[in-house]
Amino acid sequence: MAADPDQSARTLSDVVRDRRAELGMSLREAEERCVDPETGKPVSRAYINNLEKATPNLEPPTPARLRALAVGFEVPLSLLQEAAGRQFYGVSTVWESSGKARALVARFEELDPVDQDRVLAMLEAFASAKPKAE
Repeated sequence: MAADPDQSARTLSDVVRDRRAELGMSLREAEERCVDPETGKPVSRAYINNLEKATPNLEPPTPARLRALAVGFEVPLSLLQEAAGRQFYGVSTVWESSGKARALVARFEELDPVDQDRVLAMLEAFASAKPKAE
């Protein structure tokens, strides 16, 4: 599944719910497959279920959870990062005609310092996941 402009406009809840349905996976299977390759820690089926339902006050996903979801649902990490940014931090992605994305942080200054730090950490995780130009 390749990232495209239409996909990036969706929330993380939408992407996870739709992708699990596409793969015909139960929550138990999703938990078994969604394991962070760096830490070996799975994403619980309770978290996946709450994420799919867009449960109010759900804790934003950590970089480890996003990596695990990317592996388990066979989607690009960047797609999940963009969808999580949109849902949890008000980050929108603007697609240019070239297909490159630029993240804009909506109302960043209105966020409290903790959430600002989370947004910055998410952007750093996104940037560090990209291959470095030689």
